[in-house]
Parts: sequence; structure tokens; C-alpha cells
Amino acid sequence: MLVLISWIALTIGFLSSLIIIVDISRHPQMMKVMNFVWPINGWFFGPIALWTYFKWGRLKAENLSNEDHRGRPAKVFVSTSHCSAGCTFGDAVGVPIVALTGLMIAGSTLFAHYTVEFILAYIFGIIFQFYAIYPMNKDLGVRRSIWAAVKADSISLIAFEVGMFGWMAIVHFVLFQEPPKPNEPTYWFMMQIAMLLGFITSYPANWILVRKGIKEEM
Repeated sequence: MLVLISWIALTIGFLSSLIIIVDISRHPQMMKVMNFVWPINGWFFGPIALWTYFKWGRLKAENLSNEDHRGRPAKVFVSTSHCSAGCTFGDAVGVPIVALTGLMIAGSTLFAHYTVEFILAYIFGIIFQFYAIYPMNKDLGVRRSIWAAVKADSISLIAFEVGMFGWMAIVHFVLFQEPPKPNEPTYWFMMQIAMLLGFITSYPANWILVRKGIKEEM
């Protein structure tokens, strides 16, 4: 039954991403990096990503004229989506690296996943943040834009990984006697849940960063 549920959830996520990709190909985002952010969010947020994209994401399409009446909760949601997409991409890239190399840290595959995926999530998170900051503030220059990206993304990324890694620990130590492997659909369904929980734990961090002016509303 869990395998069936996993396939259904993964299919819904894939279709959600595909629908967003098709629409973005017709209505590209003004902020280029968001053309990648929204489809990535579709994978783990599914129908919620579709609803938020068509409600809030399309407001930022470069060939559509829409008035932006969003409040701060919606703008912080999009900012958190941007952060979560970079983390998600890094985490997803890290999984096959650990699986194919058989890497273990302190005798644990889970710790290897934590380490590799955190590093990659941080790298891609900074890249995503850089391409949100630099195109709109080229006067800052590359170095200052990178530093601004580090300041804007570090805390929110850590908050994301708290939710994600916490769920991975529950999956590894509590829910399964034999944890699912990356070649099984159940593993990736658990990862979808991990990404969703990561979004939830990073939203308050993004709210504080936006309120303090460290991070921009999106």
C-alpha cells in the first residue's frame, strides 16, 4: 500500500512540475531563477505549488500585466519557495552521490547523506540566492552580491535542513526497520515529505529575515 501511495504522490508531483514548466515556457518569470524555482516546488508541493504559482507566481511573468496586491505572508511564502528550491535541488543531487559511492560517515549512511546534502544544498541555495540578488543589483558587483546571498540564505537554509533532516532521522530510526533505499519509490516519497517539512521550518526564519531587511520579499 505504501508503495502505491508513493507512486501516486510522485506522479502528482511530476505532473504538477510539468504543468508549471509548460506555463512558464509561455510566460517566463521576470526573475530568471524563478523559472527553475516553481517547477522544483511542484515536485514536493504538488497541487499547492500549482495553486500558489497561478495565484502568485504568474504575477511576476514578464509578458503579463498584473497588479500585485499580495500581503507579506504571500511574499514570504514565495521567498521561502525560492530558498527551498535551492535546498531541494542540492539535496536531490546529493542522494545518488551517496548511494553510488557507498559513502559512510561514522559508520552511518544517514550521516553521509546529512553531510553531502547539506553541503550541496548550501552551494545551490547560495547560487539561487545570488541569481535573485545580482541581476537586480549589478552595482553591488559579484563579490558583494555573493556575500549578500550568503547572509540572506544561510539561516533560512539551516532552518530548512532542520525540518528535512529531522524527518529523515524519523524515517531511518522510527518508521522503518529497514529504511527505504534511493532506488525505491518509498524513499522519494519520504523525501517529498522531508522537503515539505523543511519548507514549514524555514518559513518563520524567512519571515524574520524579511522583517529585518536581510532578505527581500519576493
